[in-house]
Amino acid sequence: MVQTGLPELVARWVERTPSACAVREVASDRSLTYVELWQRAGALAAALAAKGTVAGDLIAVAARPSVDLVVAVVGILRAGGAYVPLDPHAPRDRIETVLREAGDPLVVIGSGGAGDVWRDRLPAATPTMRVPDRRETDFAGPEVGGDSRAYVSFTSGSTGRPKGVVVPHRAVARLVLEPNYCVVDPGDRVANMANPAFDATTFELWNALTAGGTVVALPTPTDLPVDEWIRCVTDEAIDTMFFTTSMFHTIARERPDAFASVKNVLVGGEQLDIDLARKVLAVSPPGRLVNAYGPTEATTFASSFECTLDNLRELARVPIGFALQQTDLLVLDDDLCAVPDGEVGELCIGGPGVAHGYLGQPELTSQKFVAEPRSGAMVYRTGDLVRAIPGGALEVVSRIDRQVKIRGFRIELEEIENAVSATGLVEAVFVEKVGDGANAGLVGFVLPADGVRPATLADELRERLAQGLPGYMIPMRWVHLDMVPLSPTGKADRRAMLAMLISPGRPRVVAPARDGQPFSSVAEAVAEVLGVPDVSATDNFLDLGGNSILAVQTASRLSARMGVEVDPAELLLADTIGDFAATIPTGAAVGG
Repeated sequence: MVQTGLPELVARWVERTPSACAVREVASDRSLTYVELWQRAGALAAALAAKGTVAGDLIAVAARPSVDLVVAVVGILRAGGAYVPLDPHAPRDRIETVLREAGDPLVVIGSGGAGDVWRDRLPAATPTMRVPDRRETDFAGPEVGGDSRAYVSFTSGSTGRPKGVVVPHRAVARLVLEPNYCVVDPGDRVANMANPAFDATTFELWNALTAGGTVVALPTPTDLPVDEWIRCVTDEAIDTMFFTTSMFHTIARERPDAFASVKNVLVGGEQLDIDLARKVLAVSPPGRLVNAYGPTEATTFASSFECTLDNLRELARVPIGFALQQTDLLVLDDDLCAVPDGEVGELCIGGPGVAHGYLGQPELTSQKFVAEPRSGAMVYRTGDLVRAIPGGALEVVSRIDRQVKIRGFRIELEEIENAVSATGLVEAVFVEKVGDGANAGLVGFVLPADGVRPATLADELRERLAQGLPGYMIPMRWVHLDMVPLSPTGKADRRAMLAMLISPGRPRVVAPARDGQPFSSVAEAVAEVLGVPDVSATDNFLDLGGNSILAVQTASRLSARMGVEVDPAELLLADTIGDFAATIPTGAAVGG
């Protein structure tokens, strides 16, 4: 087991290649060498120590992918603390809840205008500190060992209380040292695009910094038109990238050649579409295409499967593959005994990559982090049901509980149901995931409370939930129930509710052209991308299940078909599909 702290692993490269680029921020054109990063992080560590920070203290970080984010996390660890990354897209109430669960820590925020934005979203009494712009060469922080906590990552919790996963230094070291799934060489450039609250950031930052590579804070495919984004990836000479499965699917559908210049492409978060993987590999493949799997509790990735046209040829779905280095994958039954090869069991993960547990939740920790009977070693119960396929790779079959993933974010459906119930607007609520990949979304089935007008209920629920839940946890669609359908056993029949979403016999697109505008083309593209049976001029893209990823996909299709530049932001901001169609030049070609 590695007992070296992460700062020591970075310090090796400060000594070996001090003038090599450690971090670059494309948007601001800022960059720091390894020695500059070390000195900037030293200044932050010294400032934290002056405020009384001691080993093990939690320090929150409010920054998007940037130079400041990298300085902040390295500086906090050099001070002996552990960082708590905040979600830049979460509402203020959610941020307040996370900070409360973390013990109301000091928050390190980015410099400049970005920091001012964060100040407006943090609770008024929150102590803050900007990332300093000076350098400190003499700071010597406390010794940090492998079992010291490095960061706390908050995920959705079924009780309505977010779960803070406590990840030690040794767990990150297991992910980054001598990796068998993705080699980052000195000088390689690793894209940093993930939401800092999403633990893919762990891979993006530490796999680069502990290998002498460069962290490149890169715009996401939703920030730029797809062709501009691809040029940016090429111009920045990106070697390694991680994509949520939904984002990969979106790009692969429109531009399967987009990854050709990249050495390592990792995809994870949901089931990878095997047809799209084959399409990318057949057109202009990256050096390696890796399907990566792992819960936050096992530190980003626990298994991987390198996809090739040969090994996908005889498969029906992409497996999650084989164990990472220093990782044990166990397929166990309810009594935590191994099941025979080929049979379904719960995936339990062991090894130094396993987290300490949940912050301040000992009962939940004891339920999910358990001793494996034969060896006595601690393992994490993932709740994923898996089986081994011929050749030994594992594939996910289903889940034990009602945890789902939407665009890479892990969600406990019970948390949303509890939040809806707490509004007092409904007598009963049932939330389900529908669709897959980029088309995945949440639907809420609600029985309105007495005196609540069904016509305004959806808007009221969205407004209330937005105060405490991030956008990806708010159902895209609401279905009003006159009564709760029951199964023969007397339980709420969720299958019957989902059947309400199906309306056979409806035309795929109801979209007459309007005043010479290319409305029919817009409606057809929206219907195709969202997988809805019809689209009217008064529909709202977000209400139909749209999101920023799907807006990029829709705009890309329209641009290709109509020969004009279509801005995905216009689609997201438009009140209705008709209003969006009116922004497209009337001379554009009509038709699909």
